[in-house]
Amino acid sequence: MLNNLKFGVVSGLPANELERLGKLAEVYNYHLNKNAMKNRYYEGRIPLSEVNLGLALPKGMKGLEIDCAWGAKTVDVLAARSMFDGFVGLNGTDPEELGKIMNGNRFVAEYKKAVRDELKYGCTFATLARDPKIGCKIRFHSPETAAALWNGEQGRIDCGMAIVDTVPDDSQSGVWIPSVINYHTEQAIYVLKRVAGDRWMAKAHPHKMGRPLMEAFVWDATSKKPFGRSRLKSPIRRLIQSYVRTIANAAIGLEFATAPQKYLMGVTEDQYEKIVNDKFKQYVGSIIAGTTNPETNEKPTFGQLQQGTISPHVEMMRLLATQFSAATGLSMTDTGIVNDANPTSSDAILAQSQTLVAMAEELNTGNGHALRNVALMALAIANNKKLDELTEEQTGIMAHFKNPAMPSVAVTADAAVKIATSRQGFAQTDVYLEMIGFDQADIRRIRAQESRSRGIGFLQQIEQDIGAGDTE
Repeated sequence: MLNNLKFGVVSGLPANELERLGKLAEVYNYHLNKNAMKNRYYEGRIPLSEVNLGLALPKGMKGLEIDCAWGAKTVDVLAARSMFDGFVGLNGTDPEELGKIMNGNRFVAEYKKAVRDELKYGCTFATLARDPKIGCKIRFHSPETAAALWNGEQGRIDCGMAIVDTVPDDSQSGVWIPSVINYHTEQAIYVLKRVAGDRWMAKAHPHKMGRPLMEAFVWDATSKKPFGRSRLKSPIRRLIQSYVRTIANAAIGLEFATAPQKYLMGVTEDQYEKIVNDKFKQYVGSIIAGTTNPETNEKPTFGQLQQGTISPHVEMMRLLATQFSAATGLSMTDTGIVNDANPTSSDAILAQSQTLVAMAEELNTGNGHALRNVALMALAIANNKKLDELTEEQTGIMAHFKNPAMPSVAVTADAAVKIATSRQGFAQTDVYLEMIGFDQADIRRIRAQESRSRGIGFLQQIEQDIGAGDTE
């Protein structure tokens, strides 16, 4: 866990930048606990003290935690449909120069992690810096380790900071404090290193990008919240709380259903003491015997109270799952609630996924613009240029995503064959091979073997032509 961020004396930083850095620290500290709560709901760690209404759940069970994967499902199911597949150049091919930078940063794999943070917290940040080996180093930072101020006039980040390294806090166990921070402005990257306490030393690394080397990936932004809103917002968290409370009530109800309450009336004091002192033995014993009470001349009467049922809890879970599905766009199957009595048809399942597909398309559209900005800045940094100095070919790149509907291979292959019959030459393209189920590695092997076969055929034809000439 990170501690609150404080800046006292920062040597080497201009006064106006120190003021903006202080605002960034305020923003970071303001969201620190909220982000920790969102992460806790994502991990499914919800104690009963947070959900107990004080009616059915005993107060002694406040410390009990009920695991719930709904928070993770809310984020992961949508994130899985945002499948970034690389960049496409102006001529329709993979840009070689940009590919080197992306491969050096494992960019496709890092994006998969970043999109989860984006949905979990509402936004995530990509920062860039020059690297002598691969041209440009790109890192992703969640709001747990980064903060930014928005420039409404420019429609981008005004300035931002990212925590690069931390050290243990000697005063608190399990708490870490920032030790190295990158502060991004329009003119430079300031590397801040903690000297002691709240004293920092700043070193400027100027650049000529004309904007901070920091890009925000934002989900569900509004005019009031340009840095987006989390998928785990308050209504979703309350539904998760209700589900956890219902599960706890069901668990308690199951305990009572397993051991229903029994009663034995008209026993002597000695019999009563033996029963009370070993209740479990009396419960599991196959025979319960009792003699007539000599004082009252009553025979012991045995009975059992009506056994409880967890059916109301199960119905409540179904109701909550329906509400959760409507609020998040997830299918009922994603919530773990399946109605076996009335199985869902394939058409109904497809219809349920349409909302999620539409969300994924919206996510890809927004992230596509952010990815393009990152790629353009990466090319400018690698070539030591300004953004407006890039060539038309370099600025013509665009991000490519796989189909968020995630159709089966059979469906896409059928569509590819139909397109090939109406569009001449389509069957010879890499897109056609992708649609019928081949990945890039397979496509390269297919193209190489096709080329080798054409070369062998050409040589054989030459030999035949020479042989025919000799006979003549």
